[in-house]
Amino acid sequence: MQEYSCDVLVIGGGGAALRAALAIVEKEPSARVILVTKGKLGKSGVTATACSDRMAFHATLPFTEPQGEDNWRYHANDIYRIGGYVSDEDLAQILAKSSGEAFEYLDSLGVPWVKKEGRPEQFVTDGSQYARACYTGPYTANHIEEALIERIRTRPVKILEDIMLVDLIISSSMDRVIGAFGLDIKDNLILFKAKTIILATGGAGEVFEINVYPDGMTGDGYVMAYRAGAELANMEFIQIGLSSVKTKLACSGSMMRALPRLINDQGKEFLADYFPQKASSKEVYLTLFQKGASWPVSFEHKSHLIDIAVFKELRKGKKVYLDYSRNPEALKWEKLSEITNWYKGVKGVNLLKKKRLKSSPLLRLEKINPQAVSWLQERGIDLIKGDKIEIAPAAQHFQGGVKIGKEGQTTLKGLYAAGECAGGQHGANRPGGNALLDSQVFGKIAGDCALKEAQRMKNFLDIDSSSIKDMENRIRKLKEKRKGKSASLVREEIQEITSSFVSIVRTEEGLKEGIKRLGKLEKEGLYSEGESPVFSMETLNMLRVGQMVIGAARMRKESRGPHLYFSSFNDSEPLPRDDESWRRYIIIAKEGKKMRFQAREPISTLR
Repeated sequence: MQEYSCDVLVIGGGGAALRAALAIVEKEPSARVILVTKGKLGKSGVTATACSDRMAFHATLPFTEPQGEDNWRYHANDIYRIGGYVSDEDLAQILAKSSGEAFEYLDSLGVPWVKKEGRPEQFVTDGSQYARACYTGPYTANHIEEALIERIRTRPVKILEDIMLVDLIISSSMDRVIGAFGLDIKDNLILFKAKTIILATGGAGEVFEINVYPDGMTGDGYVMAYRAGAELANMEFIQIGLSSVKTKLACSGSMMRALPRLINDQGKEFLADYFPQKASSKEVYLTLFQKGASWPVSFEHKSHLIDIAVFKELRKGKKVYLDYSRNPEALKWEKLSEITNWYKGVKGVNLLKKKRLKSSPLLRLEKINPQAVSWLQERGIDLIKGDKIEIAPAAQHFQGGVKIGKEGQTTLKGLYAAGECAGGQHGANRPGGNALLDSQVFGKIAGDCALKEAQRMKNFLDIDSSSIKDMENRIRKLKEKRKGKSASLVREEIQEITSSFVSIVRTEEGLKEGIKRLGKLEKEGLYSEGESPVFSMETLNMLRVGQMVIGAARMRKESRGPHLYFSSFNDSEPLPRDDESWRRYIIIAKEGKKMRFQAREPISTLR
């Protein structure tokens, strides 16, 4: 068995992992740092592959509105408010206060921000009071990843690719992490000895059948931390938005502001069927337009009616499409002054005097976002020829994760987390662009603090030989076992369960059924049928994450952010938000062989 030793082991290959590793070696070049990624660096993970119409990096800069030394406080308040007050306020303040420094660092690396007169252009994203979103275009995340990789290639960081970290190793006293096990693509077991470890493994998009994640995002970091004894928070809050099934493009912003028809596979426009009976056509189309500014489903925004409508059509066994070939039947421009004023004020177009533009969603989309039309065309969806975009609710971001404090530390000594793997810094929702910001702020903090803790540790702690034998036995059993279901079938069933019961519409009945079915899968077990142990271990991780998400969702008897909790599936509206009882996050921890859920008040700087 191959062995590696290091001061700090960084697990992951995205923006948070790279920033953490760089923070360490830029502060202490002699530190031994190993970065291990499950895929190819720069070719796998979310930061390297994400794309949207205008991807944002949220930052409060000296000239950002409303200006002044304390303008970061408005940013912090937005994070806390948009998060539904179920995040830690001190972490929100750190994100906001550190955002300018994070931007300047990336700028120094040559990230090609769109600038005007030497300053980055900034725009308002969903929920924010002021324009803070910096961008390079659709590929902001990719450009950040590329700049960080170029930098890290010149630094003394050992990079290991195509290795899945499968478990953390705990000291004999059970009070800290001392290493980790990995599996390479040839199923060879690898031992890592480390003084400290940073988890930056991203989210768990593959737990859902429809998602905008790249392959391999199976929640490995969540489950490793859970098994080791660390706490997790806010796992019920998953940002889900309407996306192209074929291309994974988030159908937000301009895609909705062009006001296409939403039709099922029978050609029927169905939105009005899911609005209150007395709702006017004006209310329906104004809500559709507003969906462009509130892409992930959110209880706090009325546009969740659009998500509910699409989800319920799909549950009837139908398919749903965006059709840009002609206007919705009941669209009356003279009744939609809010929309025509937006086109005139923001795009300089008087729709009422532009007959062709007024009558064609496609022409409107080409006017406000021509890149989207060409991007889809390159990927086999030709709107100009009349193609429609098949859409479905897609998992986009896990708001929760491994619970961290101000230093990126988890509740387990020596273990740190950053990026989407971490939890507590976001609440139920977040301002658009804060995920990229989070990766850089807490990536750096986790790196700095993990280094400090590693320097405090003079020697490596011994790894018990029984830990190695146990891991070898786990892998052997996965290879040899022939009972239960194949890993591929189990994976498909997990995705079907989560997509049915913990997507847009959540009910006690559905969540109870989901927990029951996941429990049955766990009891039956799985085996590797032509798949590698890595695939099987990923699938087991997905099952565990599914239990976390559904269990936490079942405990939260209210609606908040993307958690829409209904009394019954047939109800048109979810239950209201209950701040008196539920302005708190749900903590998940391992207790013996059971998963424990506990409501806890977040940290508030006002108390």
